Amino acid sequence: MRNMQATKHFQFLSAVHLFLIRDGQILLLRRFNTGYEDGSYSVPAGHLDGGEQIRAAMIREAREEIGVDLLPQSLEVVGVMHRLSNDERIDWFLSAGAWSGEITNREPDRCDDLRWFALDALPDNVIPYVRRALKNYQQRQWFDSFGWK
Repeated sequence: MRNMQATKHFQFLSAVHLFLIRDGQILLLRRFNTGYEDGSYSVPAGHLDGGEQIRAAMIREAREEIGVDLLPQSLEVVGVMHRLSNDERIDWFLSAGAWSGEITNREPDRCDDLRWFALDALPDNVIPYVRRALKNYQQRQWFDSFGWK
């Protein structure tokens, strides 16, 4: 007979990442003063707050970080990554080719550069798992694991 004591299940963080694409270019931001990968480029991203769907989290993060509004139907889930870093997490990658509002750096205390780069000419200092996710996106690979030995 099974032990009837309550079992605590494993929990991990989950984050959303935005691939904002126009004319073969992607919007990247350079992290600054965050304590994680500062000086490296990434994409607009953030943790799920809980009680929100993936697209809703991405809409919230896009508004908070770069000041644009996205419609749920403009977002496509293009990748999932099971990642091991300092902790274990699931990352969701969404792409959007349409948005409203002007792109602006809404978090200058956490981002010191915001600019467009050609997908085939990314800067050397893109965070490694983000670089891999962008490669997966270009190759239409939907799932990957990263950081596991």
